[in-house]
Amino acid sequence: MNIVILAAGTGKRMRSALPKVLHPLAGRPLLAHVLDTARTLNPSCLVVVIGHGAQAVRDAVAAPDVQFAIQAEQLGTGHAVQQALPLLDHAQPTLVLYGDVPLTRASTLKRLTDSAAEGCYGVLTVTLDDPAGYGRIVRDQTGSVVCIVEEKDASAEQRRIAEINTGIVVAPTAQLAMWLASLKNDNAQGEFYLTDVVERATAAGFDVVSAQPDDVWETLGVNSKQQLAELERIYQRRAAEALLAAGVTLADPARFDVRGSLRCGADVSIDVNCVFEGDVTLGDDVTIGPNCVIRDAVIGVGTRVDAFTHIDGAQIGTNAVLGPYARLRPGATLKDETHVGNFVEVKNAVLGHGTKANHLTYIGDADIGARVNIGAGTITCNYDGANKHRTVIDDDVFVGSDTQLVAPVHVGRNVTIAAGTTVWKDVEDHALVLNGKTQITKTGYVRPVKHKPKR
Repeated sequence: MNIVILAAGTGKRMRSALPKVLHPLAGRPLLAHVLDTARTLNPSCLVVVIGHGAQAVRDAVAAPDVQFAIQAEQLGTGHAVQQALPLLDHAQPTLVLYGDVPLTRASTLKRLTDSAAEGCYGVLTVTLDDPAGYGRIVRDQTGSVVCIVEEKDASAEQRRIAEINTGIVVAPTAQLAMWLASLKNDNAQGEFYLTDVVERATAAGFDVVSAQPDDVWETLGVNSKQQLAELERIYQRRAAEALLAAGVTLADPARFDVRGSLRCGADVSIDVNCVFEGDVTLGDDVTIGPNCVIRDAVIGVGTRVDAFTHIDGAQIGTNAVLGPYARLRPGATLKDETHVGNFVEVKNAVLGHGTKANHLTYIGDADIGARVNIGAGTITCNYDGANKHRTVIDDDVFVGSDTQLVAPVHVGRNVTIAAGTTVWKDVEDHALVLNGKTQITKTGYVRPVKHKPKR
């Protein structure tokens, strides 16, 4: 089977310089969702018709299995499909999809293609309470599809028809090419409509069959930011329903967003306003507090993530405690039973088993052993203005508050670093490190008094 995806439109109502099919739904371009669905049907040929913003669209979805056809002028859907014909296998049927209709299920498309398996012309239709704005499916007295009439060309009687054309069709390719060549643009839009092919098919003696989706939202397209927002909520509602069915606890399914892949173990709990991006895995008994953003991360069994924590590209072990207001950046690896507390940032660093950094700390480019205590205000000074360097801290080190570790530096096992120390030289095992300090106390000191200005 050939699959052609039409993605050349300008999308004027989006009021954006970004091509319409590249606007994000659940964190990915609309067109990427359509391509994913198309691939599940295992097409022998997959063609995307591009026009407006062609290079940007090509760059966004280019893949070895995708070919591109250019529609230099947007002269209608029939004209768009014509541009793809040279790339198609004319011995195989062609399924036509749309780059701005992202939620159609693969099972629905399979139902359509199966219904047209005997060389028929297949049309995906849907019945709406309010069909205004859509092309109507006109049937004869036997129920056979006779033609599709666009709203602007429809009579008053035809506009009362509730069954509408979704635009998704499947047809024998060799015949489709002939029918497209005979299209005319003598209509209200002055365009070559793919819908007019139905009349050519019936005139040629081909059966025109139809199928309908299980849900109307499968056929909804995006022509405005409002419609994009509506589809986003449909997508997120479906994702939430799937997680709830799998046993995940969601504090409020309406305040939850997945923008990628989220896999959850047993007894996972997710509070409100959490966003999951990329590829995220949550182990059994993981608890996610409110307002967290988690991207491309693996979180181990029994770990608790408190409110407002941001995790990006991190690996977290079992029974860890994170946040609130912690930030884990790419390359952060936390072993089992670690604690990373409020306003602690970890980047490209490993924290060993049971290590704790509970307050106001930056750990970057570091290898930290097990059972290390990192006091509040500690900084690994990893950047010399040109290059990054690593800090190495061995097991059972106590790092006092307000410590600076100037990399590259290696602190041995069981070292104690006094508060307020700057460590810029390697330290051997079982040592106490401190900088010389002098404390002066003046008795009887009187603080200055603030004088009120005269009026």
